[in-house]
Amino acid sequence: MSQANSPFPSYSDQITHIKRYTGQLAKELPDVMKAFYGLSRSSSTPGALDTKTKELIALAIGVATHCDGCIAFHTRAALQAGASREEIVETLGVTVMMGGGPSLMYAAHVMEAIEEFEQQG
Repeated sequence: MSQANSPFPSYSDQITHIKRYTGQLAKELPDVMKAFYGLSRSSSTPGALDTKTKELIALAIGVATHCDGCIAFHTRAALQAGASREEIVETLGVTVMMGGGPSLMYAAHVMEAIEEFEQQG
């Protein structure tokens, strides 16, 4: 289930794995998870900012907080919302400027995730 030539699970596999266990949480903490998913949906709904911009912001925060699961979900969501590779890379530039070396290490993870999701079509 790992990507070829990578010791790490693919980002698609990470999403599947996380969904399995958040699904278990949803069964045991239905009110909490319903509230979280409601917040997630409402915060990504287009308003003054479009969904693509909101996903780029979420991705930047995921990189800055060193969250690989966030990188997996929000890289895919940004691409699905129409973000180009160039827009994501510029977002990473701002994130690295704000977060320094640690953010740079996680920005590299985003580059790998983009590559994977682009290959999937």
